Amino acid sequence: MQAQQTLSEIQNVVSDVLSLAKQKGATAAEASMSKVQGISVGSRLRQIETLEFTNDGGLGITVYVGQRKGSASTADLRPEALQQTVAKAVEIARYTSEDPCTGLADKAMIATDIPDLNLYHPQELDAEQAIAQAIAAEEAAFAADDRIVNSDGAAFNANLGVKVYGNTHGINAGYPSSRYSLSCVVIGKDGDDMQRDYSYTLSRKAGELLTPEQIGQEAARHTLSRLGSRKAKTDKVPVIFHHDLAPALFGHFVAAISGGSLYRNSSFLLDHKGKQVLPSWLNISERPHLTAGLASSPFDYEGVRTRDMEIVTDGILQDYLLTSYSARKLGLQTNGHAGGIHNWLVTDTGDSLDALVKKMGRGLLVTELMGQGVNIVNGDYSRGAAGFWVENGEIQYPVHEVTIAGNLKQMLMGIQAIGTDTETRGSIATGSVLIDQMQVAGN
Repeated sequence: MQAQQTLSEIQNVVSDVLSLAKQKGATAAEASMSKVQGISVGSRLRQIETLEFTNDGGLGITVYVGQRKGSASTADLRPEALQQTVAKAVEIARYTSEDPCTGLADKAMIATDIPDLNLYHPQELDAEQAIAQAIAAEEAAFAADDRIVNSDGAAFNANLGVKVYGNTHGINAGYPSSRYSLSCVVIGKDGDDMQRDYSYTLSRKAGELLTPEQIGQEAARHTLSRLGSRKAKTDKVPVIFHHDLAPALFGHFVAAISGGSLYRNSSFLLDHKGKQVLPSWLNISERPHLTAGLASSPFDYEGVRTRDMEIVTDGILQDYLLTSYSARKLGLQTNGHAGGIHNWLVTDTGDSLDALVKKMGRGLLVTELMGQGVNIVNGDYSRGAAGFWVENGEIQYPVHEVTIAGNLKQMLMGIQAIGTDTETRGSIATGSVLIDQMQVAGN
């Protein structure tokens, strides 16, 4: 992909549709457009099952006629299709109800200086190389131990894309980005017991992925560690969320402090800005401009500039996560969170995972979660789980078919420690999390 040429071409299209929207009667408009090239390979039992190349593009436009809003989208980028899409959006806007909170982000909030965040690291989309990576991961898993008897497959994915956002306040900006991943899922067997587990690696840079051998061996190691699983006894005990899962725990916190949940009165953290929501030693910072960060972005989905923020300081919630619409509903101002969060950094307590296990003494180390039993309105939390039972600060045996339950408000305040084993494959960088007590239901 010729990134700069593609970027310029997309900007021209965005400019054209914004002008067209004004010509057709819109008082304001915004448009976003992307083009993505990619390759996806899936193997199973060291045989290729899928090989797909993608070359996709699409445009979405939202127009405002006064305080009425209409949206339309198209994957057909011919001039006549774009004209029809804009016309449909304007027509829809004329029939929708007025909403005093709708409209573009305030002009003063729009990004004007677009930093280069080094998000684009292109590599040739080579089918043979992609196939070799997937098969090598499976081969490494099978070679690791005779008890690895089957595979749910390995996958290699690469995506190179360019996206642009523009609106009638004057912004028409974009940037290219890249993303590569490799994963492997295998099945182990010992007697009548069968278990499965996985490993994966993800990066903006193909050269920074773990090797297929590392991924295959890790998938095998995780799977073998679960053989011999049993149920735990029902009890109230401390719980560690392994670093693979810890970002999801903070993901519920993200949902609870997001403007959409707040203006709908559907959050367990209503009216908690300026109040303690986490232990006093815990801080969360947002850093949108980290070089090559997986969640880095110079502006949000509304063109609002992103900036460094302190989300939680000494356990106290500093701000909500707001879009223009939710901010207006709450009588506040947007802070660049249309489309989500940007590189959260969660403090740790300097403990390794082994140290967390010793600190816990007795309880459950959770390495897998199942089900969706989370209620953001009241914070009730109940999910199926698997992991390892701990006694006297040592892992004793794997467990499965248990349920862990609690309330998110108490769980967040009950965080005792966070490990240094930081998970970096997403938008929330955090280590394993030790919570003082949850209900574990097993036998």
